Amino acid sequence: MALNFEAALGIHDKALAIRGQRAEVLANNIANADTPGYRSRDMDFKALLMQAKSDQGVNLKRTNSRHFSTANAMETGAGLQYRTPMQPSVDGNTVDLQMEQAEYAENALAFQTSFTFLNRKFTGLMKALKGE
Repeated sequence: MALNFEAALGIHDKALAIRGQRAEVLANNIANADTPGYRSRDMDFKALLMQAKSDQGVNLKRTNSRHFSTANAMETGAGLQYRTPMQPSVDGNTVDLQMEQAEYAENALAFQTSFTFLNRKFTGLMKALKGE
C-alpha cells in the first residue's frame, strides 16, 4: 500500500515553501535598505496559499448561483508585489527598515510553527508505520 504524502501533509509543505521564499524577499529588502531607488517588495502569502490549495484540488463549494467563482480569484494578487511606502525617502528608496524587520520576525515565527507542525506529522506517520 502506497503512502500518499499529499493527503497526509495537506497544504503545510507548500506553506513552508512559501514562507521560505517570503523570507528571502524580506531579507533582500533589509539588505537594500540603503540602496538609492530600491523599491521594497513582498509576497501575498494568503493569495499564494489559496493558489496552492487550488493546485492541490481543494476547491470551494458554490451553494448559491450568486457566489463568486474561485477560478479567476486565484490569478489576481498572487506573487511578488511592490510595497506601498508609508514615508518614501528622497533618494527613492521605499524600504522601511523597522517594518521589514518586524515582517521578517513574524514570517520566521510562522515558518517555525509550520516546520514544527510538519515534524509532528512525520513523527505520527513514523509511529503509525512502526505500529506504536
